[in-house]
Amino acid sequence: MSYCSAIEYMSEEKKAIHKTYHDQHYGFPIHDDNELFCRLILEINQAGLSWETILKKEAGFRKAYSNFNIKKVAAYTEADRERLMADPGIIRNRLKINAAIENAKTILQLQKEHGSFEKWIAFHHPKTKEEWVKIFKKTFKFTGGEIVNEFLMSIGCLPGAHDTSCKVYKKIQQAKPLWLTKQ
Repeated sequence: MSYCSAIEYMSEEKKAIHKTYHDQHYGFPIHDDNELFCRLILEINQAGLSWETILKKEAGFRKAYSNFNIKKVAAYTEADRERLMADPGIIRNRLKINAAIENAKTILQLQKEHGSFEKWIAFHHPKTKEEWVKIFKKTFKFTGGEIVNEFLMSIGCLPGAHDTSCKVYKKIQQAKPLWLTKQ
């Protein structure tokens, strides 16, 4: 069942949690590297958990990870790692925390080489999901097939974020996501 279809069957309380993300963020292109980093870290932290858990904790993640400022997170020390492990506002998983810090360092290097994280993604476009997974596994920490697929769909790089019958689908098309472009 797609995210669009799943929302139809949610309680009003759950719909309230998901609506803004579904209607205004999921599948739309992101042009800010810090926000791309944010989405990658949220997707990594969702592994093994529900997306609802992540949505409920997003504000906590933003606070804990310096609003996903790549330079700041890349400079985190062992004391920061311990601070994050003690923070109930986020997912306290050492592998996921280490991945966030190491991936920030990787993105800084990609920015030097390509000008931005967004340009690095565009440089590799278009790719199949399988090709993307290989690139991400080679480049980043804690990025398996589902994480890579959801990350790329959520930022408009791969199709499938919304059903064609979903009211948001046309808005996504107007935003010109990468999956609509050919290289």
